[in-house]
Amino acid sequence: MRRGWHLLRQKGPTQIQFWVIALLIGVAAGFAALLFRKGISLLQETLYGVEDVRLLHSFAEGLPWQLILLIPVLGGLVVGLILHWFTPDGRVRSVADVIEGAALANGRVEIRAGLASALASLITLGSGGSSGREGPVVHLAAVISSWVSDRIKADGITGRDLLGCAVAAAVSASFNAPIAGALFALEVVLRHFAVHAFAPIVIASAAGTVINRLEFGGVTEYTLGGDGVLQFYTELPAFLILGLLCGLVAVVFMRATFWAEDMGNMIQRLSGMPRWLRPALAGLLLGALAIWFPHIIGVGYETTSAALTGELLLWEAVVFTILKVTAAAITIGGRMGGGIFSPSLMIGAMTGLAFGIVATAIFPDQSGEGTLYALAGMGAVAAAVLGAPISTTLIVFELTGDWQTGLAVMVAVSMSTALSSRLVDRSFFLTQLERRNIHLAAGPQAYLLAMFRVGKVMRPMDHENAAPHDRLLTLVEQGIYTDTNATLERALPIFERTGLDYVPVVQLAPGDGPPALEGALFHVDALKAYNRALAATAAEEHS
Repeated sequence: MRRGWHLLRQKGPTQIQFWVIALLIGVAAGFAALLFRKGISLLQETLYGVEDVRLLHSFAEGLPWQLILLIPVLGGLVVGLILHWFTPDGRVRSVADVIEGAALANGRVEIRAGLASALASLITLGSGGSSGREGPVVHLAAVISSWVSDRIKADGITGRDLLGCAVAAAVSASFNAPIAGALFALEVVLRHFAVHAFAPIVIASAAGTVINRLEFGGVTEYTLGGDGVLQFYTELPAFLILGLLCGLVAVVFMRATFWAEDMGNMIQRLSGMPRWLRPALAGLLLGALAIWFPHIIGVGYETTSAALTGELLLWEAVVFTILKVTAAAITIGGRMGGGIFSPSLMIGAMTGLAFGIVATAIFPDQSGEGTLYALAGMGAVAAAVLGAPISTTLIVFELTGDWQTGLAVMVAVSMSTALSSRLVDRSFFLTQLERRNIHLAAGPQAYLLAMFRVGKVMRPMDHENAAPHDRLLTLVEQGIYTDTNATLERALPIFERTGLDYVPVVQLAPGDGPPALEGALFHVDALKAYNRALAATAAEEHS
């Protein structure tokens, strides 16, 4: 038995037992996603009194304006208190934190803060927040896999693969998209396509899909209007242009969200506003906007469907795009919670429809249905925001059930991601991390150094090949040293600046006390640790 657990922890992805655990995690993550979705619907039905939450914005048009204004405010107040009590920084955890956990924390995320974030996001979406459910669901699934990894004491590779299984199942259960769920976990979260991870992730993704279909059947999320016929060859240049437009729209959306977050931080700092009040203020802005434009409430299923079936006019598509960008930026920047994927689908569908209406009017003989542009735009904006062209292309197909228009969607997606990735740090999530000084966008060579603490790599004073004590003291007096808790990312530039073979490592004293000498960090030891980490990462990604 003990040997079996050792094999599972150390060589998990190659063991049949691991696949069983992957299946169980897939089932658990699938049920978590299903319950999260049902919880949002129940809360919306209770607060707004709507019978069919897919028609929420039409129903909200007939509600008293005081109610539309008040619900997001109260929801934001509850969210703020939850995050204030159960997170150290008052911030909702999301997909970016899952990516960070996969890269830097052996496939683990914060469990307490993650559960609080899931509850906060559920309340946000149920009370009119203009974001999506995929981000909270992905992080909630990561909480489940982290708990399992901690219980079995899984190593880094096993922990990351279990994380991928949970994410794949959550995405599949949320959108009835098993192929995209598996590829999303590999492309966005693990950020590699290692063969050893593929089988268990697919198993978990299939489990999540089964759970979705047991509840909702095999129906797709959206239905397309028109016949979706592409005027082959002659219409492809239009989709190239659409892709570039969608890439710019995606960049505007991402930057608007970051600007809203920065503005919220500045207002909070200058006014002395308690952090628990910030989501309520965002809710007030959302409620005021929703009085005149209830289309911004919630995920936006009804408006997205209207765009895909061509039921919106040109001015409606343009205005609703601007409003959704504004509302989603307020929701996420105001720390109310929720994901970025569903808003990007809605923004993309309306952008594509507006472009399609103009294109088909200018070239009616060379153009197909305007709704085909809505489908391509939906994929193009979402792919640029997520930085995931492969999984986003597939999830658009699975959401709509239309596989005949693949060429148009692929062309638009490729152009949008090529453009947007040069204007941001590859994706919304990686740019979020970059803003926190977590450098994952450039690859392992950029972030691995941040994983090593100087204290773990240094040679202590009693080491047989320790640096000369007198020389170390002299360097400390000259102000040349590094802290034992610093990372190699901060320590290596000292070698480049000074040309030394080693630098003193000290324990900083509280207050103005002198630093205590602990040992020395040798340049060669730091480089060896870095090379071993690079080799291990390459081995995992190509196994």
